[in-house]
This record gives sequence, C-alpha cells and structure tokens, in this order.
Amino acid sequence: MAIRKGLAKPIGSLTQMGTIRLGKRTESRTPAIRDFVPLAGLDDIVFGGWDIFEDDCYEAAKTAGVLDAPLLEAIKDELSAVKPMSAVFDRQYVKRLDGPNVKKGKNKKDLAEQLIADIRKFKADNGLDRVVLLWCGSTEIFLTESPAHKSLAAFEKGLEESDPTIPSSMIYAYAAIHEGLAYANAAPNLSADIPALMELAQKTGAPLAGKDLKTGQTLIKTIIAPGLKARLIGVEGWYSTNILGNRDGEVLDDPESFKTKEESKKSVLDYILQPNLYPELYEALHHVVRINYYKPRGDAKEGWDNIDLVGWLGYKMQLKVNFLCRDSILAAPIVLDVALFMDLAKRAGMTGIQEWLSFYFKSPMHAPGLYPEHDLFIQSMKLKNTLRYMKGEELITHLGREYYD
Repeated sequence: MAIRKGLAKPIGSLTQMGTIRLGKRTESRTPAIRDFVPLAGLDDIVFGGWDIFEDDCYEAAKTAGVLDAPLLEAIKDELSAVKPMSAVFDRQYVKRLDGPNVKKGKNKKDLAEQLIADIRKFKADNGLDRVVLLWCGSTEIFLTESPAHKSLAAFEKGLEESDPTIPSSMIYAYAAIHEGLAYANAAPNLSADIPALMELAQKTGAPLAGKDLKTGQTLIKTIIAPGLKARLIGVEGWYSTNILGNRDGEVLDDPESFKTKEESKKSVLDYILQPNLYPELYEALHHVVRINYYKPRGDAKEGWDNIDLVGWLGYKMQLKVNFLCRDSILAAPIVLDVALFMDLAKRAGMTGIQEWLSFYFKSPMHAPGLYPEHDLFIQSMKLKNTLRYMKGEELITHLGREYYD
C-alpha cells in the first residue's frame, strides 16, 4: 500500500525490482521481470485473510511494532479497511496461541466448507477475477503422513471424522485447492505436501508451492554453503542459533512447534553439501540449530552462525556470522513475489508443484523420487529459465563457444 502511494520502494522483491537477461550477452536485452511476463500489477491486488484476533490490519501492525508510526499513519485508511475473517484454529496444533476470532463447526469438513464460503464471498465482494491463498499462519506441531493423507477419499473421510492428523493449515489448503486456487505454504508444517491434496490439485488445476519461506538465517546458509562446496572446502560443524521476540518466537518456544521448524532448517545443508558424494568433506558434519524466544528483541531477529571449516592439508578455520535482521521485512517482499508468480502459474495452466519457485523456500516441495534443490544460485537460474521458457526465449546455460581457425 505504501509502495502504491510512492511512499516506499519494493526492496527485496524480484517481481518489482528484478531484471532478466535475454539472448546473448552482446544483445544487451535485460528487461524488468514485471515488464517481461504479464504479472498482476500492484494496483490490482486486494488483500484479505483470516486471523484468530479481531484487530484490523492497522491495529495489528501497531501491535506488532515493526513499521514506524509515520508510515502506518500514511496508509491508515487502507490498512483499517482490511478486517480479518474468523479463523480455523485449534490449540492442539499451536499451543502457545489463543484468540477469540475462531470458527466453530460440527467437524473439520464443516470448517472447510466455511472457508470455501469465505473465499467465494471475498472474491465476489471485491469483484476479483482470481484469488491466491498463502498460508502465513504460525508453525504447527510436527506431523508426519498418516493414513488420512494417502488419498483424497481418505482425506475427505478424515475431515468428516475430524481426524487429529489434519491440522488447521491442511483445512485451509483443502479449501483453496478445492476451489482451484494457487496455494503456497509459507510455514514449515505439513500442509499441501501430502498425496491427498496433490491428487485434488490435479483435479482442480491448482498450482502448489512451499514450504517455509527462506528469510533470515537459512537465506544466509543457502548463500554461503554453495560457495564453500564449490571450492571444496570441508565443513566439520555448523552451529546456528536464533534470538527473536515476536509471536513467531513465542510459538517456536514450544518444543513440538520447534521440531517442525528444526526439520525444515536442518535439511538445507545435507542437500547442498551432498555428503554422499563428498564424504571426506561433509559426512561428519555436526549441524545444530537452536531458536530462543527473547521478548526484548521483538521482530528484530538475531541469527548467530559458527562454521568450523577444514582446508588444504586438513588445516582448520572458522567463519562466524551475526545477522541482525528484521523477520517481517525480509518475508514481506517474498510473500508478494510468491503470490504474483503463483497467479502467473495458474494463468499459464501450470498445475501441481511449482519447483521453479524453490528459490523462496527452506523446504521446497518437489516431485516424488527427486531430491529438492537448495542451492540459491541454481534456484535463481531455474526460476528465470522458467520465465524465459514461458515466453519462448532461449534458456540461458552460460555455455560459451569460441571458434578458432
């Protein structure tokens, strides 16, 4: 809203500030991504959502304390108009939160139908052509696939029986995919990445992406680790700890929610470093992840990394990183990007998992039988090549040819 008014710049957003090279380097064709592919414009976006608290977006933003008062006041009218719908929520899955603005229903199928009604009403009331749904709710407790997740029939039976292995996020995912919406999971919990909802997506043509947005410490990991591996520098240990005091930190202070986040954050290095291919360099890696709730930090998260390295002839070195970041400020532009790219995918008829959007996620969804790509630079190339493919441009391989007589 601030960007639409010319009050701020969309820093961190690939869709708004990024460019894409086309053809040979000598051609000097580098348009803005937003001009190259037909993305929805910022003036055409309407925001809505659900929350367990009744505050409108202006009040919620004041409570969060992330944005400065002058900026909030400048967009007060627009923010105040965004009022949350009552949410599907169960403390069984997020134990450190509770709120009054919660739906009631006879079973989880009833709750899903209420969400579907909300989506249809939101679309009609705002005169929208399309809707994208992003799950940006709190991290739920750690769950693994259950019999209720194996097929669409089993899942819908589970909804009717209020199966405990179907958390709130899955009910939102079901509602979105049922309506054929593009759906992305910005949190690490099990959501659309189950066979039942994959099956539903194939029926309704819904694009899927996730999971767990790559914002602070893991963003830095996916920048540093590929460089170390490219130079074949050994990594003996990687200790990561986070200090944060926002609601996310409060939720992750619960061990069951932390387990979900830990799994998402720890898998990154295994896939980037490939210890199965480089056992002498990475097989003995000791990787530790900690998250500590510390209220005074608020949204200004601090991420500490200590990396124990092994170099030429076995000599040891260390790399230490202290990232003083702002969680929401890093997340906001990629929420926007994911929404716009998912809308583009839907319009392009791209159904199911959108692996080309792995760039944005800690635990990218991937096709069965494949391993997920975590290297940020490979992910970036994959994303831009997908855009080139959509527009019939030559894919960039960086393979140069020189001919000599």
